[in-house]
Amino acid sequence: MTPPPGAVGGRPSPATNTRAAQAVARLVEVASRMEPQIESECRARTTGRNCDYRLVIDDRLDEPPNAFQTEDRAGRPVIGVTLAMLAEVRNSDELAFVFGHEAAHHIAGHIVSRQRDAAIGAVFLGRAAQAQGADARAVRQAQQLGAELGSRLYSKDYELEADRLGTIITWNAGYDPLKGAAFFLRLPDPKAVLLGTHPPNQLRFDVVRETVAELRRKGR
Repeated sequence: MTPPPGAVGGRPSPATNTRAAQAVARLVEVASRMEPQIESECRARTTGRNCDYRLVIDDRLDEPPNAFQTEDRAGRPVIGVTLAMLAEVRNSDELAFVFGHEAAHHIAGHIVSRQRDAAIGAVFLGRAAQAQGADARAVRQAQQLGAELGSRLYSKDYELEADRLGTIITWNAGYDPLKGAAFFLRLPDPKAVLLGTHPPNQLRFDVVRETVAELRRKGR
């Protein structure tokens, strides 16, 4: 990270050290409570899927606040968060909701779904280009564009599904999903953009609120 002009090197201030210690303590506390709940939900809702989650921290200082879900080469689900994300969340409920949302993507099989969507889009536009007499290079470009468009087609639906299931996981772990989802309201709003990757923030918050109301009605 490039220091601002006039910055002087040295040890972090006591205030910085305090905030860092608080962030680490929050991470340990939330991860310890969320991991067994996440893995329990995964086993209850899936068959034959790897539910042994791994938490990783992206410690690159230039990465923005972000969380993600992926799988390692052995198919083990991975939840990753950046240092900036750990610094951005304001309480344990927000961090728990982040974990719950990312865990839900794996439980719902969204990586496989997006790969399928991309493959369908690639085949569709590739064949359309071939039918128009395009050369091999143009066909490859059409396939790449089709894959990108296909992967985005249901992306918003997958995010809302992960918000709903993430709410349930967060609730069952003893955290407040409504306080956790307040994180959405501080994010730049993606608005209702065609083929955008994320729904509007208010819509996501509404899904969380409706899911919590349903959980309360059921006495959970």
